[in-house]
Parts: sequence; structure tokens; C-alpha cells
Amino acid sequence: MIVTCSFTLVEKTLSWLRDAGQRRCECIMLWLGRRNGDHIDVVDAYRPEQVAREDMFQIPRASMNALYAELRQRRLMVAAQVHSHPLEAFHSRADDRWAIIRHEGALSLVVPYFANETTAANFLGQTKIFQFSDEARWTEVPREDVHSWLQLN
Repeated sequence: MIVTCSFTLVEKTLSWLRDAGQRRCECIMLWLGRRNGDHIDVVDAYRPEQVAREDMFQIPRASMNALYAELRQRRLMVAAQVHSHPLEAFHSRADDRWAIIRHEGALSLVVPYFANETTAANFLGQTKIFQFSDEARWTEVPREDVHSWLQLN
């Protein structure tokens, strides 16, 4: 299923990632969306309360409960998770462990260098995109296949 997101929500996401990065902390943002035929439209970039350091993030149980309440109230789903890394973009063991979404086809986007060098215009080129496989593993989506899973507008 293709996830579509506006440049405006990408910029909102990057702003939060950069803000945390100025404190030398990773940050996770959740793209909330609705199914619309063969794709999911992202309608909001949601920043859950989180505990973060330079090399990890975690969403406490109370914050997860608040997220679930938000999803129910607005009748939304988590379309993708987006988080920052201090250096290169990759999916670490901590990322695997603390992933919010774990259904087949789920997307996890990792933005390098605390998003300091990333804009909406170069987002797809800077960000590494991972998909949760049917073998329950996060696998990197090859650059040439990214548009089959994520489109910005």
C-alpha cells in the first residue's frame, strides 16, 4: 500500500527532528493517516511524548495509551514512523526493538544527522526507508523502489 504525505507535513516532521537534534537527542514522529483506496493519506505528523538520548528513543506506556486514544478519537492509523539518527541512517537493533508499528508492509523512515541537512525537497534522497517484511524483519527499500511505497505531494 502506498503512503502519501504532503511536503508541509514532511517539513513539520523535520522541524521536530531538528529541534531534538539540537539537544543531541533522537526523536520519533508518527505519520497518522487514513486508507483511501489503494493508498494511505497522511493527515498529521504526531509527536508522542518520548524518552530519548543521542542513540535511542522510547515511548512510555502512558504515551502509547495517549496515542491509541488519539487514533480512536480521530479514526486514524499510524501510516509510518519517522525518526532521526545522529549520524548515518540505518535501522538499529534499538530501532527494531522500539518500533511502534510491526505489520507486514509497515514503513519506518530514518533521517540522518538529526535532520540538519534534510529538507522536504531532498527528503527521499536523504532518508532511508525500511519495510517490515513477512519474515518479521525490517528490510531497506531500494532507492529505485521508494516511489512504490512512499510518495510526497
